[in-house]
Formats: sequence, C-alpha cells, structure tokens
Amino acid sequence: MAESSQLLLVLDLVGTFAFGLNGALTAVRAVRLDLVGVLTLGTMTALGGGILRDVLIQSLPPATFSDLAYLGAAAAGALVAFFLSLPLERFTVLIVVFDAIGLSVFCVTGATKALEFGLGGVQAVLLGGLTAVGGGTLRDVMLRKVPTVLVSDLYAVPALVGAGIAVGAAHLDLGPLVVAGVAAPVCFAIRMSGVVFELNVPTAPGRGSREQD
Repeated sequence: MAESSQLLLVLDLVGTFAFGLNGALTAVRAVRLDLVGVLTLGTMTALGGGILRDVLIQSLPPATFSDLAYLGAAAAGALVAFFLSLPLERFTVLIVVFDAIGLSVFCVTGATKALEFGLGGVQAVLLGGLTAVGGGTLRDVMLRKVPTVLVSDLYAVPALVGAGIAVGAAHLDLGPLVVAGVAAPVCFAIRMSGVVFELNVPTAPGRGSREQD
C-alpha cells in the first residue's frame, strides 16, 4: 500500500506539472495573459480535475489543499511556460504532447485513487476520466472555447481506456508499477494517434446541414 501511495503521488505531481505547463502555454497563445492570468490558468488546468475527483469521493480536504507539492508543481509548470513562451511557441506540438502526458497520468491516478476509496470499477473508470479532462475543460471555459473534450480527436476516449486498463490491472493485483506502466502509455498512444492521424469519434449525422441553417 505504501508503494502504491508513493507511486500515486509521483505520478500525480508529474501530471500536475505537465498540465500546468500545458494550461499556461494555451493561455499565453490564446489571449496573451499577464503573469497572474497565466498562473491562474495553468494551476486551474493542473488541479481542477483532481479537486473535482476528491470532492466526489469525499477525500477532504482535496490533496491540492493538504499538500503544497501539488500547487508547487502546477505553479512551476505555469512559470516555465510564461518565461519560455516565445521559444516554446515555435514548437506548438509541445502543447499537445504535454496535454497528452497529463491526460495519461491523471486517468491512472484518478482511477487508482477511486479504487483506494472503495468505489467500484465503473465508478473508478469514470472518475479517472473526469480527473484527466476536468482541468482542461475548466481552462477552455475560462478562455471561452468549446472544451477540447467535446470536439477534439480522441480526447475523452483515451482517458477512459487508460482508466479502464488501470482498473483491470488493479483487480488482477498486477502491482502499481504495472498498472501505471501499461495504462498511461496506452492512453498516450491513443491520444497522439488521434492527433497525428486526425481520428475522431463519430459525430451525429446531419450536423453540418444543421450548422448551415
């Protein structure tokens, strides 16, 4: 249990840093926010999903407020994006990559923590997905964008798949390293495949004609 908790913390902090960097880069590119705005959007992206998860499973206070390491990791990612925004803008793919890293890590940590709190497999998968996409959704709403989870090529799907693999591996008692080492890379691979090959979840038929009306 101690090994699992330690790995969960490390993964959470990695995902927090990645999402903090991603959220801040997105903010800088979208509206040229000042330092306070970039820190706000970065930390919101990094911590929003985890806070929602902890509130729903009644892990109170949320880990973000009981361990300053989370806030530090989120702020560090946001500050890196702020001070290196000009050189990083030449590598726009970094935004997608860091988003995919955060997505992959958080779907695992969210599902694993839900299981530790006694929730069933289905609930754990859903909470893993919520942890992964929640912060980015809040970021997009603040930037007055349609949330990525609703329109992007394979965003929620890889998070749910990764969470499902994590839950399945945990039920088979494969150990935390196996859970993270399999579920997170699968989620990352699916997400990046969707971006590279422009794969999308099917949309409702006739959508285009209705948009033109």
